[in-house]
Amino acid sequence: MAAPDGTAPQRTRPQAAVKPVRWAADAVAALREGARLRLDYSAQSLWRVDRVIEEIRREGAPMQAVDGVLRGFGAYAGEVVVRHTGAEWWATGGEHWVRTPDGRLWDPIEEARRCYTGHGSLRLLCRDATAGA
Repeated sequence: MAAPDGTAPQRTRPQAAVKPVRWAADAVAALREGARLRLDYSAQSLWRVDRVIEEIRREGAPMQAVDGVLRGFGAYAGEVVVRHTGAEWWATGGEHWVRTPDGRLWDPIEEARRCYTGHGSLRLLCRDATAGA
């Protein structure tokens, strides 16, 4: 349905998406400028993100020092899921999740932290969240 001025209506993002979308964009910019890696919000790009997290882990930086970076990488993975499935960001108590159309909740930011400890994968989270989409 067209808006009163004849233009197509714009789909608005939920308020819960504001912060994670910004964090994801910051991660994309940081990797483009710092590591010369281009991220295109594709599921395949999460292979690169997993590898970057692994490289940071090998350097031995404490979790507290890299938590903001990991938050950005997790938000990026969440945006990949949102864009490929029609999912939405949900937030409560300062935590952000992605809810896929089938009603499942995903925590890509925590998954990025798990990647840093060697027990997670943003690529696999995306694969699981987009299965059947």
